[in-house]
Amino acid sequence: MNEEDLIRSLAVALAIGLLVGAERHWRERDDAPGRRTAGVRTFALVGLSGGIVAALAAPLGPTGGAVLLAAGLFALMAALLPFALREAEAEDRFSATSLVAAIGTYALGALAVAGEARAAGAAAVAMTAVLAAREQLHGLMARITWAELRSAILLLSMTLVALPLVPDAPIPWLAGINPHKVWTLAILLAGISFLGYLAVKLGGGQRGLLLAGAAGGLVSSTAVTLSNAAAAARDGPAAALAAGALVAGAVSCLRTAGLALLVAPEIGRALWPALLAAAAGMGVVALLLARRRAAAGDTPAAPANPFEIGAVLRMALLLGGVGALAKFGAEWLGGRAVILIAAVTGLTDVDAITLSVPALVPATITAAVAAQAVAVAVATNILAKAGYALALGSARFGVLFGLGSAAGLGAGAAIMVAALR
Repeated sequence: MNEEDLIRSLAVALAIGLLVGAERHWRERDDAPGRRTAGVRTFALVGLSGGIVAALAAPLGPTGGAVLLAAGLFALMAALLPFALREAEAEDRFSATSLVAAIGTYALGALAVAGEARAAGAAAVAMTAVLAAREQLHGLMARITWAELRSAILLLSMTLVALPLVPDAPIPWLAGINPHKVWTLAILLAGISFLGYLAVKLGGGQRGLLLAGAAGGLVSSTAVTLSNAAAAARDGPAAALAAGALVAGAVSCLRTAGLALLVAPEIGRALWPALLAAAAGMGVVALLLARRRAAAGDTPAAPANPFEIGAVLRMALLLGGVGALAKFGAEWLGGRAVILIAAVTGLTDVDAITLSVPALVPATITAAVAAQAVAVAVATNILAKAGYALALGSARFGVLFGLGSAAGLGAGAAIMVAALR
């Protein structure tokens, strides 16, 4: 490392110490001089010391450098620990936060000089944010339930631990199902269930389910429908859950229109009036259901459990099976009937048709046929979700969601037929 790079890295190490020290000093700003173990100056020196020790350790090789860095850390602890103990005794409290922050500042200062200045700076900002959020984090720990914590840990385990281990390739003896995609769908279902739980808890029962449906519709309206159907089957509020699922369907139609306009403007211009009408039909029914429930004064409470892993896995396997059937149908039909392939594929996915069919224009099919194929995929998807709602949800949920789906499908079909004349 040349002199200019070394000076720049030491400046980063100093800035890390100043950043962390500013937060620590501000929290104890009302204390008289000499009443705090470490403030902005001390933390700045700690960060700079970590950088200096790392610079001195670089020529010593891996073993010698590690020994020198460890010796510097022990010297820092020997200097700070007695004062931290005296401060804790004087204030009658138990807290190692400032001491641990000093260790982190020293390590990040060393990391900056070791050649990872950007990573060290980002970690310093994250550490300072955690330190500054003490009241919010403590309040969260006071309010959070064990079911919420368990579900969050389970969702993170599904995503960060299990997902990288699941094979990401179609398995022939499983009808070509990709286990990685199925597990990703399970994570998506669990995440949407957790999102719905938080929205209901933070935004109120009625408004929360609508907000959760709108957010989930940007990702997968099918997953929202399945999640709400499972909640309705467990005696959840059918009308509110149906309204949330219908909002997700409306948002999904709008998303498809936007995607079509983006990838193929000609096809998008032919589709957006019908998709807008379908979204409006489902949205109106959703609002009527929400207002009716609100007028009755019956606001759903947040469920006791954010999501049930067994139900999530069963739903993911269901969609995986339907996807395998769709794949077999597409392979059997081949390229002879694009609209029929769209109908089969639309059982589980609309985006695949929206993105792939326009590529066939104009070499294989016309833009009008492509637009019809996307419209058929959307219609099939709406019908499939209505079937899932009837099969997996309560009878009331299935009927209400079916009525809303029929309203959206009818409105969209009317506009599409009028455009074809």
